[in-house]
Amino acid sequence: MYLPPHDPHVDDPMRFKPLFRIHLMERKCATVECMYGHKGPHNGHIQIVKKDEFSTKCNQTDHHRMSGGRQEEFRTWLREEWGRTLEDIFHEHMQELILMKFIYTSQYDNCLTYRRIYLPPSSPDDLIKPGLFKGTYGSHGLEIVMLSFHGKKAKGTKITGDPNIPAGQQTVEIDLAHPLQLPDIETLRDFSELSRIVLEVQEQVRREEQEEEQRQEEEGRSQQAASQPAVKPLGGEGAEGEETAAGAEGTTQNKAPASQPFVLPMGVISRNEDYPRTCRICFYGTGLIAGHGFTSPERTPGVFVLFDDDRFGFIWLELKSFSLYSRIKVSFQNAEAPSREAFDEMLKNIQSLAT
Repeated sequence: MYLPPHDPHVDDPMRFKPLFRIHLMERKCATVECMYGHKGPHNGHIQIVKKDEFSTKCNQTDHHRMSGGRQEEFRTWLREEWGRTLEDIFHEHMQELILMKFIYTSQYDNCLTYRRIYLPPSSPDDLIKPGLFKGTYGSHGLEIVMLSFHGKKAKGTKITGDPNIPAGQQTVEIDLAHPLQLPDIETLRDFSELSRIVLEVQEQVRREEQEEEQRQEEEGRSQQAASQPAVKPLGGEGAEGEETAAGAEGTTQNKAPASQPFVLPMGVISRNEDYPRTCRICFYGTGLIAGHGFTSPERTPGVFVLFDDDRFGFIWLELKSFSLYSRIKVSFQNAEAPSREAFDEMLKNIQSLAT
């Protein structure tokens, strides 16, 4: 398992932690060992669930227990996961979230299901290279997000989640057709001024979406009336509009804007104060927020800030919070991973031995 660095140091390297290992012997004999816990390797099991998915199970979970009980296990986990003790964390809400995460993760005892992650394709027109990023999420610590590009939109999808927003959800969406012109550095310090700029763009996006819906409805009604010659002009207008939008998108993304000074507005909370003080370009975007258990989810306005090829940020307007993201550059050399075909074949051999 590759774990994110300790909060809030997003630029630090990922941490490596073995969870299980497979010994391939002669005559197609194989053994599986669980590496979880602090008492050394012990008996485990692995099986294929379906395509691109397999599961592991520990057969000796008593090896995961510590002599000091759950309190010692929690203290050890806290040092490994957060690099600190509970006494170092003064915020009660953060203590509550950390304890919740420990209870949630420890109940699995390394009986886990693994699914293959397909990284997004890359295009020369992309704003930056897509891929995996480490990001700060307030009291939840660091989480992993996959950035991908889809025409006039960019999306950040959670690979790891938390009690509010689980893995697989789209945490941020960036509207590449609506760049934001930030004010001068002194004016930018005023949160109300940034809020005004973002909300004006939000209203503009809402109007454009309504106009697009009306255009599509009118086009649909015209197509139903086959005897009316108005169908062709309407279609022409629609095609011309699409070309204009695509042209604007290409212009926006292919520009190489000069860097500009950047500072967070007063009152915006950031776990990492060591963010870049210059940025390339900013876009209007939305971020997903929800209550515990993914209750009442809603998309709220925000600002996507591109710093360089490997770092970006997002200002959550409603939360008055800032997330800093840094690219994961792990080459996975420690894992000495086999090819996909070789790994799938290895799992099939183990499965056949088990049955």
